[in-house]
Amino acid sequence: MYTTLNVILTITIVVLFVLLIWIIVRMRKAEKVKQVLETRFVELENKTNTLHLQTLEAKLNPHLFKNILNSIQSHAYQTYFAMDKLSNVLDYILYESQNRFVSPREELEFAFNLIEINKIKISPLFSITVKKKIDEADALYDQKILAPLISIDLIENAFKHADLQSPDAFITVAIEFKDSQFSMMVSNKISPKSTFLKEHSGIGTATLEQRLKIIYNGCFKLERYVEEDVYIAKLKINLLEHKNKMLTT
Repeated sequence: MYTTLNVILTITIVVLFVLLIWIIVRMRKAEKVKQVLETRFVELENKTNTLHLQTLEAKLNPHLFKNILNSIQSHAYQTYFAMDKLSNVLDYILYESQNRFVSPREELEFAFNLIEINKIKISPLFSITVKKKIDEADALYDQKILAPLISIDLIENAFKHADLQSPDAFITVAIEFKDSQFSMMVSNKISPKSTFLKEHSGIGTATLEQRLKIIYNGCFKLERYVEEDVYIAKLKINLLEHKNKMLTT
């Protein structure tokens, strides 16, 4: 009896030791993959040309990718789901975002995938609402007329600065495409511990405003304001007006 217990105990210890080694190896491999991917993105950034607009767009990619990887690492139990969404996001960043314009359909699919990835950081009980009103029959919905990654800043800021602990905390994302106009409104309750006011002029915010002025000057409206403890960001781009301007120039 005593010998049998010793054998079972020994086997159990060996199995646990092997499992521990396997987990450590997988974690090291994951860390190496992360480092390689981050290095590649930095290399891609350094190879961009000196054109002002392309430089602004290039700065977004490594920053966004790093945030996504950190989110996935901290919630391993959702890795499979997150990796599927991450794959779609990376395809968009690596290929579509290199184009000057994408279709509203492509940008909206990217935005929804980005929201799903960011959900990993929050509790299932956290109130997040995504509203969408899209006219897929619109003539411009599948035309290459919308700047890629235009939705990153609004979405990322909401998840970064939201109060995730308060029982009445929330994030609301409303996306609309109709009458050839792209509209997005994102609101969230601001965390008392948030460094939002200090970081409000960060690279993401400044880059978005500069890109909009360069590409859609006179055809967009961007508003950011705080009502009590709720931060609200609104973006509207009149793509039809922009297209008509391009045809007449």
